[in-house]
Amino acid sequence: MASATTKSSLSPKQSLPAGWLKWAIALTASLGAMLEVIDTSIVNVALTDIQASVGATITEIGWVVTGYAIANVIIIPLTAWLGDAFGKKRYFVFSLIGFVIASVLCGLAGNLSALIASRILQGLLGGGLLAKAQSILFETFPPEQQGVAQAVFGVGVIAGPAIGPTLGGYLTDTLGWRWIFFINVPVGIVAVLMALLFLPADELQPDRPIPQVDWWGIGLLAIALGSLQTFLEEGERDGWFESHVITLLAITASVGLLLFIWRELTTQQPAVDLRVLRHRSLAAGSVYSAVVGMGLYGTLFVIPIYAQTVLNYTAQQTGLLIMPGALASAVTMIVMGKVSGKIDARVLIAGGSIFIAVIMFNLSHINPNTGQEALFWPLLWRGVSVVMMFLPLSLATLGPLPKADIPAGSGFYNLTRQLGGSIGIALLATVLDRRQAFHRAVLAEHVTPYDPQTQERISALTGAMQSRGADAATAHQQALALLNQTLDGQSMLLAFEDLFRVVGLIFLVTLPLLLLLGRGDRKVPTAGH
Repeated sequence: MASATTKSSLSPKQSLPAGWLKWAIALTASLGAMLEVIDTSIVNVALTDIQASVGATITEIGWVVTGYAIANVIIIPLTAWLGDAFGKKRYFVFSLIGFVIASVLCGLAGNLSALIASRILQGLLGGGLLAKAQSILFETFPPEQQGVAQAVFGVGVIAGPAIGPTLGGYLTDTLGWRWIFFINVPVGIVAVLMALLFLPADELQPDRPIPQVDWWGIGLLAIALGSLQTFLEEGERDGWFESHVITLLAITASVGLLLFIWRELTTQQPAVDLRVLRHRSLAAGSVYSAVVGMGLYGTLFVIPIYAQTVLNYTAQQTGLLIMPGALASAVTMIVMGKVSGKIDARVLIAGGSIFIAVIMFNLSHINPNTGQEALFWPLLWRGVSVVMMFLPLSLATLGPLPKADIPAGSGFYNLTRQLGGSIGIALLATVLDRRQAFHRAVLAEHVTPYDPQTQERISALTGAMQSRGADAATAHQQALALLNQTLDGQSMLLAFEDLFRVVGLIFLVTLPLLLLLGRGDRKVPTAGH
């Protein structure tokens, strides 16, 4: 059986590592992927500290996150070509070493420009770790063991976004924000050593022609995805199409994407092989992967905002609130690794989608008295339901592909999950902002100087302020401020209720896509499949 990118002439027994070695390869690949995934969220809780340290505005500091995300989505589709051109092991080790160096540069950055440049470099080097890790696993394990192998990989991918804020909050509060980058150094060194020891050597093919570089394809990809990611990251902040810059980004992304597709389908050696989308399972699975990305990253975006704005949690408390769900995901991933393949993947994915929709509708009934105890079980079961979708979806999407198409398919599949997360965050941020404004306007209609209940409330608050020593005029102003604060809190709470319903509906309306997927029963893919 030929390997994906090296066209090995070895027999199937020789080409697949056996015994403990394949599990060492799985841990190595998963550790690299976890490094990349954690760094997508670990920075979020430290932005306030970084902003104060480098003297940046809120808009400027957002580029510490945006720059990393843009670099990620640009490099992920290119991982198959880069692995083919330079060798899978060589590229993976290079990415790990580069990621560690970029992390050090982030921690040493003395100003905002240096930090953003280092984060972009970190995203470019780390983006290859995620897709390449999954590709390595599909090429290392036989079909009957793919479930367990992908479960090992999935623990890091699912738990990473939840571990990031917890770890970031702890490091920021105890050692300072620079340590959210320095922590990558010891872990990265271990990952590099493991990769050098355990990953199989790249095959030497001296007679193989050096692949031509598709500079046009790479350039168009960078323009299209860079513009799209910036559009999604900055759109809500700048009022979407009310901003000329955001409108220009939308046009650039659309035109660039069309030209990129045309280029890659007409050139002999494309940087991104879009022809892999001829496989129905990959096309449908990638769309559903975007939905899972919305559910995974979108809800992880919503919950911390709710905890910090409504419950007044600190960064570390917010991370601890999310942690049980991450642990539940890890345990469920191990269980799913054993049972996936024995049960139709579409049934498991549908069950997970319905499950998470029910949880979201349950969360839509939150109220001002909702505390950590009431959120514990919904967030715990959310961690379980996401895994019910994630692992079977990977097997149903990539399992039926011939091995030669797995690297390109894995890159595209991981790209759609990343973009789905960005789209989900942009969508939910817009819904939250607009629904809060709507609910505030509705509530404000009933809070008028002529409303008896309002007059009674203002009078009571004014009396309370006067009892604390304020004069009549100051007490009245403080009472109005408190009333306004209550109005903001109530409107925010109602907006969150709407938000959870939107997420639940997204999972329900996309269920018909499952009809286009395979069973995910790990049939051995053949070259002519």
